[in-house]
Amino acid sequence: MQNKKTAFIALVAILLTVGALWLTNRAVTPRQATWDDVLAEAKAGGYKIITTEELSARYQKDAGGLLLVDTRQEWEYRTGHLQGAVNFPMEPTAWSRWRKAQALEIFLGPDKERAIIFY
Repeated sequence: MQNKKTAFIALVAILLTVGALWLTNRAVTPRQATWDDVLAEAKAGGYKIITTEELSARYQKDAGGLLLVDTRQEWEYRTGHLQGAVNFPMEPTAWSRWRKAQALEIFLGPDKERAIIFY
């Protein structure tokens, strides 16, 4: 009887371990953000959305007066970026952006009002 009980406990432990490993290591494709998601996140963070044309006009007028933050991954940033842009890599998932929101605020410091953040 003791052997059956021990074998059952061992089997349950193995199944729990396999289940935990499967859940934590499975690939999850992040959901593609929609424009509504971007607008909601910008509103929640107190950011203003501008058009590409407005960014271009501001950049041509006074590139040195802008703080451009490129949130793409470092390898994407290295392949090409706007002159003067700084890299603050963030994964393209809501969880990652939520985790790094405070670090981004610290990174921007008092320049938050003049920062233009792009993905």
